Amino acid sequence: MKIGELAAKAECNVQTVRFYEREGLLEAPARESSNYRLYADHHLERLRFIRHCRSLDIPLPEIRELLAFAAAPSQSCTQVDALLDKHIAQVRQRLTSLRELNRQLLALRARCDGDKSHDCAILASFIEASGQSASTCCSPAAVEARP
Repeated sequence: MKIGELAAKAECNVQTVRFYEREGLLEAPARESSNYRLYADHHLERLRFIRHCRSLDIPLPEIRELLAFAAAPSQSCTQVDALLDKHIAQVRQRLTSLRELNRQLLALRARCDGDKSHDCAILASFIEASGQSASTCCSPAAVEARP
């Protein structure tokens, strides 16, 4: 199959296929005499594997590791488990960070009273915080200290 057909079957675009080839995640296909790429079913299977990993937000270096593990199925699952445990820990950390971001944004939003007769309190907070660290603008102490 040609690259367009492969991309369509994998539900991605041609540039994604080329990107994974450049990154070494997808092996280079055979070429026709006209220099068109000719992909086989194993390319589609691997591309779907990569895309599924990406849908789980697994970064490319870890996908490389998973592909290496998949190429040696007789290996123990211990390394795959460890890789997934590390990814789960990173996701949990991001969730914690996102909850904190949500709290900060809600605190900023609560500053707005909708009164157009004075400057925007949210913009004033941004301006004030620009001279401080990014998280200072909405720390509990900073929010309590503001009118």
